Amino acid sequence: KAHAVRASESPELPAGPAVPAFEYSRTLASEEVEERVKIRGLRRAIYETMARSSRTVAHFTYVEEIDCTNLVEARSRLKAAADARGVRLSYLPFIAKAVLLALRQFPKMNATMDDAAGELVLKRYFHLGVAAATPAGLVVPVIEHADHRTLLELAGAIGDLGARARQNTLTPKELKGSTFTITSLGKIGGVLATPIVNHPEVAILGVHKMAPRAVVRDGQIVARPMMNLALSFDHRVIDGHEGAEFTQRIRHYLEDPELMMLEMA
Repeated sequence: KAHAVRASESPELPAGPAVPAFEYSRTLASEEVEERVKIRGLRRAIYETMARSSRTVAHFTYVEEIDCTNLVEARSRLKAAADARGVRLSYLPFIAKAVLLALRQFPKMNATMDDAAGELVLKRYFHLGVAAATPAGLVVPVIEHADHRTLLELAGAIGDLGARARQNTLTPKELKGSTFTITSLGKIGGVLATPIVNHPEVAILGVHKMAPRAVVRDGQIVARPMMNLALSFDHRVIDGHEGAEFTQRIRHYLEDPELMMLEMA
């Protein structure tokens, strides 16, 4: 008769075929594929520039959050007029204009470092670099005499240079001579990053994504469109309080954009 088999009475399983000891390691070895990519062209230039900046500059990063409520409203009011002129008005031209106004009040930020001579070279002109991501790598097109441009002209220049950067049609001249750089990844800008100074410049502003956050206003928790700005600067020549004050000046303009109208040339 059939009967239940207790665990102690379970029959032994038949032994399977012997597995060679080297089979598992051979399988792994077949998956260890490597590819070597030569660093050349634009990527080589980025490689050398970033390495030089990291070796030379004493990086310090100061971060502040910006309440963009008024900035969002200002852009919304002006967007239709910009569209009618064929210009896409993003938030970046507002940030550029705020930076340019702040640079006039903090001239040490609009400078380059001559390391060989041990001199800080203050620039009396404002050539704004706006970093752009391209399939080939990061480039920094330059808007010459950016302080002489209107908000609409800045928007047009940023759009044009960014498009031609992605098409790889910028001239060498358009990639040289910046005195201050802004870098932004737009909607994927993240919460916080520490941008690397575009040597020989002494400062760079990183712009992060704008998103609703819970903040306290007048004792109440409310949702506001918030954005972080991260200023990296060369601590050899720029003190922490100078970097902080410069960033606060930019915040001052962005949180109340109409104030920029009082100081625009």
